Amino acid sequence: MEPAWLAAFADVLALCKAAPGEATCLLAESQSRPVNLELAELACLQAGLRPFRCILPSPPSALQVPLRSTGATRALQGHPAALAALRASPLVLDLTVEGLLHAAELPEILAAGSRVLVVSNEHPEALARLVPRPGDDVPVKAAVKRCRAARLMRVTSAAGTDLRVDMTGAATAGVWGWTDRPGTIAHWPGGVVVSFPRAGTVHGRLVLQPGDVNLTFKRYLQSRVTLTLEDDHITGIEGEGTDAMLMRRHLAAFDRNAFAVSHVGWGLNPRARYEALTMYDQRDTNGTELRCVAGNFLFSTGANEFAGRYTEGHFDIPVFNTTITLDGEMVVREGVVL
Repeated sequence: MEPAWLAAFADVLALCKAAPGEATCLLAESQSRPVNLELAELACLQAGLRPFRCILPSPPSALQVPLRSTGATRALQGHPAALAALRASPLVLDLTVEGLLHAAELPEILAAGSRVLVVSNEHPEALARLVPRPGDDVPVKAAVKRCRAARLMRVTSAAGTDLRVDMTGAATAGVWGWTDRPGTIAHWPGGVVVSFPRAGTVHGRLVLQPGDVNLTFKRYLQSRVTLTLEDDHITGIEGEGTDAMLMRRHLAAFDRNAFAVSHVGWGLNPRARYEALTMYDQRDTNGTELRCVAGNFLFSTGANEFAGRYTEGHFDIPVFNTTITLDGEMVVREGVVL
């Protein structure tokens, strides 16, 4: 417990317009990071809020596969009493391991008017470094507007990437690190725009190079991997190194939806550090910072509720040094945000 960590939570609560006397649910599970739960509660009390803890057991996986990244918490499992508490809370601080962002219960919670801040399961030192600042929302909102108006996203690179995403009907969201409106969700750290394509809209080739990151494995790639995508799904994983072998073997343990595209987008946080993954043990990071590094192309597979797909298989892959265009206009050039 450090003063700077507590101050970080206090700053984010202020950005969320937390009001004295406001009922605040601290949603957690048995495997949540205890220090973050304590920090959240103390910050709420100092701000004059009325926090209460809702802690659920972390359920075991139904698969005999080591899982550290599923894309969504499974702790709620439709629990009626827990959902009633969440719906009744104007502010929810989500401290579950994977977060509510893609959870099946989220629409019900947001429909009740709750605003949800996902406090990513990071070491509090990382959270404190990446406290959002007023104005961080401006570039993210601009990127969201451009994505929603676009018909085609194209991603290319000198390594051979050529990926096309039909953006027609895609659901686009931006996250800048706080939420201050009822019925909305955000995550901290923030600084990213993502689009969830409709079914059958992603085709092409994504070439991963050494230095790109597979956040499911908390690993910087050491070798080249080429992913072939047809009709949204990965149909080929080519490469001779450990990275390709890990990806092939892990995906093979899941259903076909694990091979499908979840979302695509790019990072917009200039304070997020590329090298951060080397500084924390695997249990001490969820990799959110790497997702937000400015200019990375964020490619994710697995659950995509907007395409009607749910699965526990999940990859988040920040890809660097790509060029991203929307309807032919560059928004990122060789890894640099324009």
